[in-house]
Amino acid sequence: MATVEARGLKKYYGEIAAVDGVDLATKDGEFLVLLGPSGCGKTTLLRMIAGFEAPSAGELLIGGEIVNDLPPRARKIAMVFQSYALYPHMTVFGNIAFPLKAQRMDRAAIRKKVDWAAALFGIGHLLDRKPRALSGGERQRVALARAVVREPAVFLLDEPLSNLDAQLRASARDELQQFQRRIGTTTIYVTHDQVEAMGLGDRIVVMRAGVVRQIGTPRDIYHEPADTFVARFVGSPSMNLVRRDDYLLGFRPEHFLPRGVQGGGASAGFSFKVTRVEYLGADRLLYGTLAGFSDEKVIARLPSTVSVSIDAEKTYDFAVEEKELKFFDAKTELRVAARPL
Repeated sequence: MATVEARGLKKYYGEIAAVDGVDLATKDGEFLVLLGPSGCGKTTLLRMIAGFEAPSAGELLIGGEIVNDLPPRARKIAMVFQSYALYPHMTVFGNIAFPLKAQRMDRAAIRKKVDWAAALFGIGHLLDRKPRALSGGERQRVALARAVVREPAVFLLDEPLSNLDAQLRASARDELQQFQRRIGTTTIYVTHDQVEAMGLGDRIVVMRAGVVRQIGTPRDIYHEPADTFVARFVGSPSMNLVRRDDYLLGFRPEHFLPRGVQGGGASAGFSFKVTRVEYLGADRLLYGTLAGFSDEKVIARLPSTVSVSIDAEKTYDFAVEEKELKFFDAKTELRVAARPL
């Protein structure tokens, strides 16, 4: 196992900064997720760690050793791509064995290691098939087995579940996390899907425009966002943000409830005009506006346990417990201390 560290890492394409001064360090055996919208620099950062892109500035360390000038094969990493990149003319056995053959390992050792990797992912019965005869989930397992068979110090995963359907992605997330826990290899995972990030990561690195906006546990990222971008990007529906004087007041939709439903703590009250009710089975989403806040649009999320009758085009008294309110500077959009309401 090994740690990965980036110190002031930058990558320019002409005058465009794809990665702009990233500082981060993994923990040994950690599952670290790089999360952000398309074009935020997360894949470029991953490719620099892998050695496929050369940094414009800064240092990259793997296992405490600077690797800026080392080729990919010398970095003791294994990468799984979004497309899986399986060789179509080879069997599953041939695909998994390929990196071992490149290392000139003897046949008996190759067979033993391939059988071990295939058993790890439950694909031992597929070794004689070719990729075209596999489902998307099976191809993903083959790609992971090909990566793990090398026993790398670091796994790099570039949106490996994005080609799977929604139901299969959910089961694949569980399998992937259990696999990573079993082998304990430091893993860096790129995704734009916040559900994947929250479900998989020990910690999450939220990026935007080549810059790290926040690093923290899923709980930290969700409940204590460092700025309005993180607050909006993580969470579905996203955090409500309404302007008040020189600051923005933020609160999660699930904390915005009819008055009297909250716990016993102090709460801030709002007059909420409901414009639309969306029934989702386990939840109701209420869309509307707040009186006194320039009629800014907000969303409330009521669990099925809250049975209060709510109709569109009516106004209700809602409240948020004060401990759930977040405050952000209106100019910098950074988190600030609580302000008087």
